[in-house]
Amino acid sequence: MDQEQAVAKAKTRGGDIWDSLRTLIYAVLLAISIRTVAYEPFHIPSESMLPTLWVGDYVFVSKFAYGYSKYSIIFSPPIFEGRALGSSPKRGDVVVFRWPRDPSIDYIKRVIGLPGDRIQVRDGALLINGEPVKRRRVEDFERHDRFGNVTERIEQWEETLPGGATFNTLNLFNYNAGDNTGVYTVPAGHYFMMGDNRDNSQDSRVPVEVGGVGYVPADHLIGRAEVRWISIDQSASLLKPWTWFSALRWSRMFTGIN
Repeated sequence: MDQEQAVAKAKTRGGDIWDSLRTLIYAVLLAISIRTVAYEPFHIPSESMLPTLWVGDYVFVSKFAYGYSKYSIIFSPPIFEGRALGSSPKRGDVVVFRWPRDPSIDYIKRVIGLPGDRIQVRDGALLINGEPVKRRRVEDFERHDRFGNVTERIEQWEETLPGGATFNTLNLFNYNAGDNTGVYTVPAGHYFMMGDNRDNSQDSRVPVEVGGVGYVPADHLIGRAEVRWISIDQSASLLKPWTWFSALRWSRMFTGIN
């Protein structure tokens, strides 16, 4: 091989490497763009939103539902304040937001109170602006073991908020600190969040100063949870690939979130 052929081959190899690198850069930029302006996936790590969301659910969150803040962007750069192209969430929306005490941490709860609303829980029943929220007792929520046997039954209620949003909540205990509260008046530009698992949710009933969620500023909203795209129970092990398929909860995959 003469010198000219060697140089040409080296240039071709270098061009191939640059083409591959450029394709990778474009793919990363596209993924970041979709994550920033369209949809972002989130994993459910706790039971605070049972029965709506289970541990091991993976959800897609609409980033454009409420517009954009600095928290919509990866690493949350302080390039602007407030929200751009913003719109307000509705009562009953299931929302991912940044914890006001530490904005590096994501939470997912349901919007219960809008700015100016008065929220209270009395004997386990929710009141909005002094009016009890319509609710009715429905069949118990059941936990099952890997063989399908019922291991626990939990009291379950169907609630309908002003505006029509309807969903189920759980009552684990008849006497709990969060079952009787004072009246919370939601400040302007903030929202009141609660988990559907009412006795197992650290939410706006607990002030942020003592580790709760408190009132959530509008610019901390990330987006609205719209669909479960996959759901995996806790029998799966990362180091045991043969457990992955059997751990899939097929009936929960690609289902909407109410």
